[in-house]
This record gives sequence, C-alpha cells and structure tokens, in this order.
Amino acid sequence: MTSSTVGIIVAISVYLASTIIIGFLFSKKNSTTDDFYLGGRKMGPIVTAMSAEASDMSSWLLMGLPGVALAAGLAEAAWTAIGLAAGTWLNWFFVSRRLRRYSQELNAITVPSFFAKRFHDKKNIITAISAFIIVVFFVPYAGSGFAACGKLFNSLFHVDYKTAMIISAVIIVTYTIMGGFKAVCTTDLIQSIVMSIALVTIVGFGVYKAGGFAAVIDNAKELPGYLNLTSTYDTAGGKAVSYNARSILSCLIWGVGYFGIPHVLVRFMAIKDEKKLVISRRIASIWVVIAMGVAVFIGLVGNAMIANQSLEPMADSETVIISIADLISKNGFAAALLAGVILAGILAATMSTADSQLLAASSGVSENILKDFFKVKMSEKKSIFIAKITVVIIGAIGVIIALNPDSSVFKIVSFAWAGFGGAFGAVILLSLFWKRCNLAGALSGMLVGAITTFVWKFAIKPLGGFFDIYELLPAFILSALTIVIVSLCTKAPSQEIVDEFETAKAK
Repeated sequence: MTSSTVGIIVAISVYLASTIIIGFLFSKKNSTTDDFYLGGRKMGPIVTAMSAEASDMSSWLLMGLPGVALAAGLAEAAWTAIGLAAGTWLNWFFVSRRLRRYSQELNAITVPSFFAKRFHDKKNIITAISAFIIVVFFVPYAGSGFAACGKLFNSLFHVDYKTAMIISAVIIVTYTIMGGFKAVCTTDLIQSIVMSIALVTIVGFGVYKAGGFAAVIDNAKELPGYLNLTSTYDTAGGKAVSYNARSILSCLIWGVGYFGIPHVLVRFMAIKDEKKLVISRRIASIWVVIAMGVAVFIGLVGNAMIANQSLEPMADSETVIISIADLISKNGFAAALLAGVILAGILAATMSTADSQLLAASSGVSENILKDFFKVKMSEKKSIFIAKITVVIIGAIGVIIALNPDSSVFKIVSFAWAGFGGAFGAVILLSLFWKRCNLAGALSGMLVGAITTFVWKFAIKPLGGFFDIYELLPAFILSALTIVIVSLCTKAPSQEIVDEFETAKAK
C-alpha cells in the first residue's frame, strides 16, 4: 500500500469517525419526536443556513455539476446554477420566515403535518399522500447518494462498487438513527466546510496543472460552443450544438424546485429565532453562488488538464474531482492527506443530503402515516424507535436502487428534484400566501404535480421537440393551476382557518 493511499484512507477515516461520534454525542438528546425530527426548534442561524445548503447540494455539487461542465461546456451547467442560485434566495426570502411562524403556530414538526394542520384535515388524507410522495422521491434520491459513494471508492481504490456503496450507506444510516436532526444538522455544518475546502483546493491545484487561468480559458475557447451560453460542445462530433430557449428554461426552472424540497423546508421550521433567518439567508445565498460557480469552473479546469495531458481522460465525467484528487495524492504523504480531505468533501456532499432525506422519509412513514393517518398510538420512546427502524428500511431500499454502478447522479437527482418541486412547490407557496387555498385544492394540486412529473418524464418528454422540457416546469404549472381552480370551485376555508392564516401573517 503506497503512502498516498495511506494518507487518503487516514483522512477519510477521521472524517467518517467524526460523523459517528457526533451521532453518539447527540443520541442522548432525543427524548421526544420533536427533538428527533426538528431539534426542538433550537437551531442557530449559521447551522440552519449551512445545513440547509449542504443537504440541498448533495453529490450533485462535486460530481454532477462539474461533470456536466466538463462534458458539454458552460451552457447547461451555468444556466442550472443560475436558476438554483435565484431559487435559493427566493426560498429564503419569501418562504422561510412565513413557514417558521406558521408551523410553530400550528405545532407542526413535519411538512406533511403542516399541510394537515393548515387545512384542518382531520382524516389526515393529505398527510398520508404527501408522506407517501416524500418516500417515493426520497428513496431514489438517497440511492443516488449511496451510488456516489460507491463510485468514489471504486475509482480510487478499485474496491468493489457494491461493497463500498453498502458500507457508506451503513455509516450514514448509523449516525442518522443515533443522533436525529441535531446530529444531522451538525454534521451538515462540518460537511459544508469540508466541501468548501475541497472546491478551493481542486481549483487551485487544477489551474496550476493546467498552466494557469489563461490556459484554462484558452482551451475552452478552442472548443466550439464550449463557453457559449446558447450552445453546447458535442464531444463526439467536435462541434457546437444549439442550446435553445426551451433548454435554457429547463435549466432555470430548477430554482422553482426549492419551494418544495422537504429537507430544506424543515430547516426553516427548526430555527430558534425567526428573525435570525435574515442572517441565514445571506450566508446561504453567498455560499451557494460561490460553491456552484467554483464547481462549474472545475469542469473547465478538468478539460484543460486533459488537453495538456496532465490528467488522463475519464470514462465518467462525473469523476473529474476524484481524478484530480488522485493526482494530488501522488505528491507525498501531506498531499495525500489533503487529497483525502477533498475526497471526504465528496462524501460530505453525499452524506449531508442522504441523512436529511432518510430523516424526512422516516418522519413521513412513522409520524405522518402510522401515527396521523392510521392513528397508531405509541409512546414517545416507541415512536422514536419506529422512526429509527424506518430509517434503516428506507436506507436498505436505497441501497437496492443504487446497485447499478452505471446510474447517473445528475439524472437521478434531477428527477427527484422535479418530483418535489412539482408536487409540493405550488402547494407550499399558495398555502402560505393565499388564504382562499383549501384542502381540496391543495390535495388535487399535489397529486397533479406528482403524476405530471412521472407522465411527462417517461411518456411525453421522449416525444421530443416542444415537449423536450424539464418535467418540473409543466408539473409546477399544472399543480398551481389545479390548486387555484379547484379551490375556487369548492367550499371556501372556514373562518377558523382564515383566522389562523391572518395570525401567522401578522406576526
């Protein structure tokens, strides 16, 4: 075993051990389900901001986004990043404070329970359906994270993909069930720091090996359409391919997805002081813009390194950061430790999302389906136990989905993102800002959004032409229209519901 391999293993082992230790430290602080799922609404502004963004970015930031930029140039990666940056700021500005206030007023600790209490759904039908949708889209989302871990270790150490993926999943599941929301948020904060170190280090080393910043840009200029925001680079044909307005809109619409992402929304609900959300918004927005900008640039750097032969071409463009980190590790033990930190950053990006997804999906099953819908009575201790068992089961299903080593992290995340934005985005916005919105409208819009995501992705989008647009856009639009039309055509909300709405609005 070489010194570079030892250095990488040491750095990654220390990082993984720290996540388990954090889980253990917080394991004694979960006496209620409110603690386990929401941290008792005691989270500070920095932890709230960075855990929200770390859990949101996922392995997509360090694998998917640079991979897209490397393979096809600036257009798709840049427009997607712009859409997400705008969506991040809008979500924090419009949704965070109102949701924090409203959810506390109603004593709701999960997104499905907020819907039920907002619309006084005593039968908890909307609770069960929204929880089911969360599970449906979160399981493959978590699976994409496990797949990213498997790819990482397989590329580095030539360890069997399935073995590496399963071990990674076990570690994530372990600290999640031990420490709950507080452990997840704390590890997410650490993971965001590790991710930032990884991005800065890769850019610095990559630009140096590529021959400088000018060399990176000059190489990109030589590739037809590579730096153009209205075209992409066709690697196979060596020519520019038009990137039309429909494609740009498909990228920008990613930002709309933020309004419906459960593991981001729950961070808004968990902060201790809603006034501190202003601080959180600034921190989150700045970090997202910088992190995504650097991630896109890494794709350009990787291409320049391949051009001057300082980096070997890779079969999978999503492993560009892994390949650069491997190159760093060959410069002595200290460099290997640094490379290990970079690779831990990829793990961090993956784990920070997967743990949040597991927790959100678990709350949907144990809290919303079993307790709220089926009226299963259980003590706080038993409820937490069921929640932990649910995390294990959902994690196991995610592992099964991730068994295919050829699955694309970017594509899986893209579909799950569309599912949440389509099913919940319009429902969240209209339930917070339109008092005429009622249960029938919200439930109908939620179902239409979720179903449209599937139908458009697998039946309509393949038709091509006008229909070749990101499924999030039609899903969100149809969901919003359905909510408005059905709400106006059915009975108006009761005065009690309206009073609650006005109270939450006025505070």
